[in-house]
Amino acid sequence: MSIPRKRFDTLVIGAGGGGLRAALQLSQAEANVAVVSKVFPTRSHTVAAQGGINAALANVLPDNWHWHMYDTVKGSDYLGDQDAIEYMCRAASHIVIELEHAGVPFSRLNNGKIYQRAFGGQSQDFGGEQAARTCAAADRTGHAILHTLYQQNIRAKTHFFDEFFAIDLIKDEEGYILGAVILSIETGEPYIIEAKTTLLATGGAGQIFRTNTNARINTGDGMAMALRADIPIQDMEFFQFHPTGIAGKGMLITEGARGEGGFLVNKNGERFMERYATHAKDLASRDVVSRSIAIEVREGRGCGPKGDHVLLKVDHLGADVVAKRLPGIRDTVLTFLHMDPVEKPIPVFPTAHYTMGGIPTNRYGQVVAPLGQGAEEPIPGLYAVGECACVSVHGANRLGGNSLLDIIVFGRAAGNDIIDFLKENRFHRPLDEGSVDQALSRLARWDQRGEGESVDALRQELQQTMEDYCGVFREEKVLQEGVNKVKAMEARLAAVRIQDHSSVFNTQRIEAMELENLFDVALATVTSALARQESRGAHSRVDYPERDDEHWLKHSLFYKKDHRLDFKPVRTKPLSVDSFPPKPRVY
Repeated sequence: MSIPRKRFDTLVIGAGGGGLRAALQLSQAEANVAVVSKVFPTRSHTVAAQGGINAALANVLPDNWHWHMYDTVKGSDYLGDQDAIEYMCRAASHIVIELEHAGVPFSRLNNGKIYQRAFGGQSQDFGGEQAARTCAAADRTGHAILHTLYQQNIRAKTHFFDEFFAIDLIKDEEGYILGAVILSIETGEPYIIEAKTTLLATGGAGQIFRTNTNARINTGDGMAMALRADIPIQDMEFFQFHPTGIAGKGMLITEGARGEGGFLVNKNGERFMERYATHAKDLASRDVVSRSIAIEVREGRGCGPKGDHVLLKVDHLGADVVAKRLPGIRDTVLTFLHMDPVEKPIPVFPTAHYTMGGIPTNRYGQVVAPLGQGAEEPIPGLYAVGECACVSVHGANRLGGNSLLDIIVFGRAAGNDIIDFLKENRFHRPLDEGSVDQALSRLARWDQRGEGESVDALRQELQQTMEDYCGVFREEKVLQEGVNKVKAMEARLAAVRIQDHSSVFNTQRIEAMELENLFDVALATVTSALARQESRGAHSRVDYPERDDEHWLKHSLFYKKDHRLDFKPVRTKPLSVDSFPPKPRVY
């Protein structure tokens, strides 16, 4: 079988904000760049980001990047690496102005400056009054950024492989990553992409949970490819549940709704967040608000016939504010609940939202392998940015507005480092045919029709299991059952039923490979959660309710081989300022 081969300086897998920002940096430097995306680029999940991107512009209230850094370190429950957090927060203002000049249509203040709204977990003066730091394009900020970056990449002549699925990385015996094997979704034809550098920007893995805010494409593909290349993934126990998803459905209601003055109430009409976060109230960090909602429901103060949700009120803001600042939210509620949030409160409950762990990288976007004693070295030719990566700037809990910032800052940083790498590595290394054959064998496995259950049925069972056994509140017995169940389900994967792929645009094969990826990520998540015997950020253990800095101020590393766990220290030393030592985290 003759397989088409193409050569590029850089292969970018994933066309969200991180991948497109890196590709733009490279194309503008006249590198030959290919972007592979399993959907049309403007359908990448960045398009769903609503509330905004953080930067200490001080357009509305006094602000500076050092306050932003403090809030991010505190929000991470002190698990974030402070050198990377400083780098991100210092770069933020420059990055936002750069986006503005590229054409992002930010909302404006009356004086013409970029509009900034209040968001959870953000303060002035190191924990003082509420900050207004989140730069917004109404409630469609990700949409505005993604379309702008795509248009700029078209202008820069970036080469796109739209609707291609990445099967696996190609790796030589010396550990260099040499590109990937990809598959045309339309034709089923495999391609070999040789590249001097490869950037993984494949997004998160929210589809491991039944109720989630993520698109169906968020199946942890990049993380699973890294695992199969003997690279561990980091901090997978920390999965963020967004406090305000539409109850029973999961669609995201942006934190911007609370930033504009919305608030949560229980069945008694009580603003219950005043009990859990006396100072920040409804704008406490996401893990705090999610647990508070879950407690209200568990203790019998939930709303509705089943008492299974709380209400988010924005009806008091008035039609003009909702129309100007939250038009997408109004459309979503009208579409999925057939009610108008201008007139009635929105039923909400925590929903799986964001993967804070991922492929371990440094602040240059280089994927790093641990050497022991806290040391690590870059894997030559491999980079990762965005939600599939773990820098780690989010630690145990991400602040709203920092995800869009993360993908742009580190997409740009990775692009710059790749440019330097290409200067030192001008020629392609010989391709390892054994690695190519191994990647193709993964595709070949799904050419045979199994006799077992359908891919969709097994996927639904996995998602329900993860929701039941690895949710907002966790404990050892339940987590151990979850590990056992996921392992038992994974054993059934080889026999799933595949229909004739030639008649359904290969979607059966691709969904089977996506499910394979989901199992790897789900097992990493529940295994890491079982191991961490403390409560920190989004990881809340009923049996270990306190944070334990003496034993657990460290990152977890999960290896696919033998499901082994290792650990490495948190980088607590910033680049140029004093570090923020751990202290009790209250809002």
